[in-house]
Amino acid sequence: MIALTVFGLFVGKYPLMLEKLLAGDEMQLRVFLTLRLSRVLVGLVGGFALGVSGFVYQTVFRNPLASPDIIGVSSGASAGAAAGILFLSGAAAVTASAFAGAVAAVLMALALASLDRSGRNSSIVLSGIAVHSLAQTALMCLKLTADPERELASIEYWIMGSLNGVSSYAIGGNLALCIACLAALFLLHRQIILLSAEEGEARTLGVSVGRLRLTVLLIATLTVADVVSLTGLISFAGLLAPHGARLLTKDNRIGTMALSGILGAVILLAADILARSVAGTELPVSIFTSLIGAPFLISLIMKGRRRA
Repeated sequence: MIALTVFGLFVGKYPLMLEKLLAGDEMQLRVFLTLRLSRVLVGLVGGFALGVSGFVYQTVFRNPLASPDIIGVSSGASAGAAAGILFLSGAAAVTASAFAGAVAAVLMALALASLDRSGRNSSIVLSGIAVHSLAQTALMCLKLTADPERELASIEYWIMGSLNGVSSYAIGGNLALCIACLAALFLLHRQIILLSAEEGEARTLGVSVGRLRLTVLLIATLTVADVVSLTGLISFAGLLAPHGARLLTKDNRIGTMALSGILGAVILLAADILARSVAGTELPVSIFTSLIGAPFLISLIMKGRRRA
């Protein structure tokens, strides 16, 4: 992770040289401070956040394939970003609109789930599927009204995910919120692990399962919404990192949660470096996270079949 962070600072169309930076070259410093440093910070913190959030989702839902999509955060962010591209101006407005869409989708899913007093995981999943369908319908309607040459292309590029639009002018508040949410998740790590037990056992240990699950999921979803509002949709990072961490640690403790974040940062930083270096034009990050993630997911499925 440290090596990719340092390497990522010097990869891009505009070549940066350490000796010129140390000499105080104005253009080199401007590119470094405004673009490269902020981009690497978003890759580092955002990847860490996706890894930790993936761990939380998989632990709380007791499902190895759980992800932010399961309660509508990704589809809500997509619809919000599309609305921002169509009706607002500026990258900051699109970021805010994507964040608002993600949060609105999650609040709707959690509100629907709260109507079921049993507190079952299945009610949250079903509510998420319903909200996901509504958000996808809204996204399709927004695409139909978009200009095919400009706005529609921008919407599709945002959905594919990229760190290309990240700059120091727009990340301060997002990073602060992301770090605060991560701190809250690590403070609640014991309760998160308890939620992986059967509900009867957790209640015996004095855990208010329904309320705690909603709280943890809301914090994890705010974390993901904050990241995707900056980067667009990043596929597989939050799904792969927890699996890799469990394969290395063989347990499900706080160390595994932290390692999930580190592996998430490694995946996103590596994908971003590839996205801006393998072709003449910058490619979406999700192309590379999918190239890594799809074979890994297939191998997990095959491994599960052999065990069965």
